[in-house]
Amino acid sequence: MTGENNMHAVTCRNAVRASVMALLLFFNVAFAAQSERKTITGEVMDTWCYVSQIMGGSDFVVGTTHHVCAVWCAAGGIPVGLLDKSDGQIYMIMSNGDDTTNVANQSLLDIQSHEITVQGSVYELDGIKYLMIDNVIDDKGVINLTHQIVGILPAEASP
Repeated sequence: MTGENNMHAVTCRNAVRASVMALLLFFNVAFAAQSERKTITGEVMDTWCYVSQIMGGSDFVVGTTHHVCAVWCAAGGIPVGLLDKSDGQIYMIMSNGDDTTNVANQSLLDIQSHEITVQGSVYELDGIKYLMIDNVIDDKGVINLTHQIVGILPAEASP
C-alpha cells in the first residue's frame, strides 16, 4: 500500500469510527430521554435571572417587576421557562406548538410573564426538564403583579 493510499484508509477508518460514535451517542440520548405527557399551569419566565438571581431573589424576577427584562433576555436568546405554579419546578420551553424556534421565539416573547396552562411533552435529561408545548389551553395574561408588593425596581435588584 502506498503512503497516499494508507493515509486514505486511515482517514476512512477515522470517519467510520466518528460516525459510529455519533450514532451511539444519538441513540443513547434518544433512549435516555423518555417523554411524559403533562398539563402544566405556571408563569412564562426568564430562566437566567431566576436561576442566577443576578437581579435579586426568585420572588423579584417574576411577574410585573421583571417583565421588560424577561422580554429582553428572551429576545437576546436566553432560554424561556415555565415556572410550575403547583411545585415551583422550572421547565425549559423547547417549542410552542408548530413553532419550533426555541431562541428569540416571537410566540414566547408575546406571552412572557403570562400565567398559562399548557399541554405538552416533558423530557428529563441530567435533572433538567424540557417542555415541548403542544397547545396553550389558557392564557390569563400577566397576573403576578409583583410591582405592587416590591416596587418597580426592588431594592434587592443588582443590575
